[in-house]
Amino acid sequence: MHISLKHLAGALLALSVALIPVSQANARPRMEPLGANIADRGSAWYRFTTQTFTSADGQRHYKVWLGIPKQAAPAQGYPVLYLLDGNAAMARLSDERLEQLAEKQPPILVAVGYDTRLPFDVQARALDYTPPGGQPGDPRQERYAGGGSHAFRALLLSQIVPWAEKQAASDAQRRALWGHSFGGLFVLDTLYKSAWFTHYFSAAPSLGWRHQRIVELAQQAAASGLNGKTLYLIEGDGQSDRRKGHDLASINDADSMLIATLREKRVRLHEIRYPGKTHGELLPLSLEATLDIVSGAK
Repeated sequence: MHISLKHLAGALLALSVALIPVSQANARPRMEPLGANIADRGSAWYRFTTQTFTSADGQRHYKVWLGIPKQAAPAQGYPVLYLLDGNAAMARLSDERLEQLAEKQPPILVAVGYDTRLPFDVQARALDYTPPGGQPGDPRQERYAGGGSHAFRALLLSQIVPWAEKQAASDAQRRALWGHSFGGLFVLDTLYKSAWFTHYFSAAPSLGWRHQRIVELAQQAAASGLNGKTLYLIEGDGQSDRRKGHDLASINDADSMLIATLREKRVRLHEIRYPGKTHGELLPLSLEATLDIVSGAK
């Protein structure tokens, strides 16, 4: 069998990529510009539209994708799923996946991203998704300004949500919010502060941020505002770069303290664990799990 040098070089390149250690390959999110997503290509099962929004201070610009199932809405309206890091979330949706949703109870999808071709706007999300207060931590872990979750939540609830939910009939008893990493912090902070959503999906929340500020806020939150809310806490136990510089025992203690606090305050808490999976790997895994739960597939 003849193998050309061109084919051999290609095979070696593919092999070298495949042999990159998982921890290295998943250490940081890939930041190459994204190609066309399912909204650009078109779907047999959903119709998509987009809208842009701007922060109150004019410094951050958002792109929001709205996906509405093409099939008729149920009598009570569609469930609704809000996705943070919308650029990255949209990049992972395929028409095959949307078909699976359509076979169950397809939700309206509201992917809240940034007006960029990159999967993440790391500086903007660091501000938008993290709560105010707390003692500054390791500057290597907190390179960008944080503490803007209240302003971002105000934009979400006063502008993005009304725009999205006037486009199609929605079920007020099935409004879900998903976020990963700093987005997971925002989900928890919103659990404490807002009654708009009914189901919260916090994936790999960065609990060590500002000396476990999010755990402190859970302890301060009024039990009356948490009682009966539903939270899915989605975590792995793999080592990743997000935890470098942090004491893993301290992070595990924070996790246990958060769970105990929320259960004491009667949150309906569901833990989903992915043994051996790293921080970065939890993004697609948690998104898939959330889509299954919200659509009634699980």
